[in-house]
Amino acid sequence: MARIFITGSADGLGLLAAKLLVEKGHNVVLHARNEQRGSYALEKVPGAEKVLTGDLSSIEETINLADKVNALGVFDAVIHNAGVYHTSAREIFNVNTLAPYILTCLIKKPARLIYLSSGMHLQGRSKLESFKNDINNITYSDSKLHAVILSKAIANIWHDVYSNSVNPGWVPTKMGGAGAPDNLQMGYETQVWLAVSNDENAKVSGQYFYHQKAAICNPEADNIILQDKFMAICRDITGISLVNN
Repeated sequence: MARIFITGSADGLGLLAAKLLVEKGHNVVLHARNEQRGSYALEKVPGAEKVLTGDLSSIEETINLADKVNALGVFDAVIHNAGVYHTSAREIFNVNTLAPYILTCLIKKPARLIYLSSGMHLQGRSKLESFKNDINNITYSDSKLHAVILSKAIANIWHDVYSNSVNPGWVPTKMGGAGAPDNLQMGYETQVWLAVSNDENAKVSGQYFYHQKAAICNPEADNIILQDKFMAICRDITGISLVNN
């Protein structure tokens, strides 16, 4: 039995992953941006251990969320599922790029880390020069490339952690829309598989997955120099460093 924390699990893929993990007998801690959504999440996943709240568009609230997670002890896996799409570039950057970095740095090191990316990351660019001076230049596709960069950077730093990213596909969630063509079940089963499976194909690190298979990602993500720059700029912006322990 594993213990998993899932960001953005009040609806969509995060909620579906949480339900499946609870059905499989695992302990799941949910996350929602506010108390109202948190209550809704617990209604939908009554077997969950707890729900924590924090608005990931706020650096301060994201830091406080990490404290709440750590107060519950060490988790076996953290799924960085939360994401926003139809909103401002600032909110996209804070929620999709900075929040996973902050939470990774501050939450006690789990055995497994899963970062939700998107097939749209293939059209993204890192745009590290925009992080400090022109955040309005950052797109959703860019932010999902950042998720892959972060997962690979962590894999190269923490050799005792399985750190991977996932493209869930264009699936029919509130974000994806009712007409999305991909398989919804496969969209959430891959992160569940990476979080708890003993399948040797899941016990790897630094990979980008689509439907439980390693896939080709944007080549920028494999650039180690770029990974290091990404981590350094996020550290400078947030004042938070990753501890290599």
